[in-house]
Amino acid sequence: MALTLKLPTADGALAPYTMSGSVLARPAAGLNFNRIAYSAAHVVADPMAVCDPWLQAAVDWDATIAYRRHLWSLGLGVAEAMDTAQRGMGLDWATSLELIRRSLDAAKDVPGAFLASGCGTDHLDLDAVKSVDDVIRGYETQMEAIEALGGKLIVMASRALARVAKGPSDYERVYDRVLSQAKQPVVLHWLGDMFDPALAGYWGTSDLDAAMDTALGIIAAHPDKVDGIKISLLDKDKEIAMRRRLPPGVRMYTGDDFNYAELIAGDGFGNEPTHGKSDALLGIFDAIAPAASAALGALAQGDEAKFHALLGPTVPLSRHIFAAPTRFYKTGVVFMAWLNGHQSHFTMVGGQQSTRSLQHLAELFRLADAANVLEKPELAVSRMKTLLALHGVEG
Repeated sequence: MALTLKLPTADGALAPYTMSGSVLARPAAGLNFNRIAYSAAHVVADPMAVCDPWLQAAVDWDATIAYRRHLWSLGLGVAEAMDTAQRGMGLDWATSLELIRRSLDAAKDVPGAFLASGCGTDHLDLDAVKSVDDVIRGYETQMEAIEALGGKLIVMASRALARVAKGPSDYERVYDRVLSQAKQPVVLHWLGDMFDPALAGYWGTSDLDAAMDTALGIIAAHPDKVDGIKISLLDKDKEIAMRRRLPPGVRMYTGDDFNYAELIAGDGFGNEPTHGKSDALLGIFDAIAPAASAALGALAQGDEAKFHALLGPTVPLSRHIFAAPTRFYKTGVVFMAWLNGHQSHFTMVGGQQSTRSLQHLAELFRLADAANVLEKPELAVSRMKTLLALHGVEG
C-alpha cells in the first residue's frame, strides 16, 4: 500500500503527497573506493540534559559515536568536529576535543576506519585577539591537543585570522608556522563566506583568483605537509581551476555541496591523477551516506553511468539543504538523521532545529524521497507527521 501524507506547499497550503516507493540504494559489501571520501559528521544532542541549550553544548555521546560507526560501515571516512558538527555554531572547543577523543577511540575498533579532525582557533576570544601571533598560538594549542591523541589534522579556516590579518603575507606567515610543525600531512580548509560570513576575504582578499594564488603558494612551499585542500566555495569552476594547479600528489577534496557528483567523477585532465578529479569531504554525505557509498562503489568498478544514476538524484536535495542562508544546512542534515531513525529526536545543539521553516523541511522530505535516501519510509512518514502536528498541522 502506498504511503501518503499531507505536506505544506510553498504558498502555505496543504497538498497530498504519495511516497515514490523506490528502493533505497545499498552499497555492495567489500568494495574499495577509488576516491577518498570523508563525511563531515553531525553531532546528536542530548535533549534530556539539564542545561541552557543556546549556551551549553549537551551531546548524546552514544548516539553520536554510533552514527560514526554507521558511516565507517559504509566505507566512508569521518571528518570530525567540523562545521557540520556545529563547530562555531553551538559546539565549543572543549566539547570538540572530547568528540575527537571519543571518535579516535571508536575508530580503533573498526577495521579500515579513517578519521581526520578539525583544528582551528575557535577557543580564542575574538575581542582579545590583537595580532597574528595570537592566531598562531591558538592554532598551536589545538594542534598539540589533537596530535597528542594521535589525530590527523584538518586545518580549519580561522575567524580570528580573518579578523586581524592585514593581507596575504599574514596568512602566509600563519600557515607556514602551522604546516612546518605538523607531525603528518594535513588537509587545509577553505570555507567560503556563504558558510560563515566571518570568513569573508579569506587569504587576504575578496578576489577569489588572488586568494587562490595565495593558498597555492602556501601549499607549494610545503607540499610534503599538505595531503590536500578542501574548498567550499560552491563554484565548480574555481575548484577545477585550483585542482589543476595543485602540486603532484596533493588532493582536491571537494566541499561543493551543489556540484559534487560531477567534480568527484572528474574530467580526466592532465597526466597527474590528482588534477583530473576531486576526492570528497562533504557535509551532504552525512545525510545521503548509503547512496554516496553505493555510487562510489560503482565508480570504483568503472560504472560511471551507475555512479551518476545513484548520486545525481541527491544533488537537488543537497542544493535545498544548503540553500541560503547556507550556514543553516546543519538543520537539514540532522533532520535526515531523525527521519532515517539514526536518532530518536529532532533536537540540535544550540537549538538549531529552529533555523529552517516547516515549508523548507517539507520540501526536503519530498526531495529525499525522490533521491531514494529515506532508509525507512514508514518511519519517515510517521516522524514527518509528528513534526507537522508539533506545528499545528494535520498531516
